Amino acid sequence: MIDSIKELIEHEAKAILNIPIDSEYEKAVNLIVEHVHKGNGKLITSGMGKAGQIAMNMATTFCSTGTPTVFLHPSEAQHGDLGIVQKNDLFLLISNSGKTREILELIELSRELDPELKFIVITSKKNSQLAKMADVLLLTGAPEEVCALGLAPTTSTTVMTVIGDILVVETMKRIGFTVEEYNKRHHGGYLGQRSKRLL
Repeated sequence: MIDSIKELIEHEAKAILNIPIDSEYEKAVNLIVEHVHKGNGKLITSGMGKAGQIAMNMATTFCSTGTPTVFLHPSEAQHGDLGIVQKNDLFLLISNSGKTREILELIELSRELDPELKFIVITSKKNSQLAKMADVLLLTGAPEEVCALGLAPTTSTTVMTVIGDILVVETMKRIGFTVEEYNKRHHGGYLGQRSKRLL
């Protein structure tokens, strides 16, 4: 089992190292700064299933590092929650396949509400319908899942998480986010205590 575990770790590490890096990342960060930090909008993350859980995690990490962000469930959006969208908001959508029906419908419904809305998309499929609808496209590199069946989201969600971390950290750098600002947002637990000691 030890050898098997080592192979799994190597597989996921290789997938991270093979994430395609291009100017789309700079475009994504520019949009976040422009819409949220200069335009007083917010970042809205969304995804279905495991991708939705990654999107939810991204939202909480962005919030704790100075970028107002909410998670919008794509199905609930069709039952009134789309009302959370306001002027200058920006979407960050995640779909490994690039053809998740609920996400595609979310874009269509959102653009009916505000045709000027922008969409950052994380997907593995460059020629997918979702990719073609994106204003900024961040590709995962389409890694093979480490799942023994090759089906359960495993490596793909690892890569999605890393891409989210990249966006968070680069945005923090752009806005000059400080320990003092972090402490104002994170009072409790070990991180709250640690940030206080760094002040």
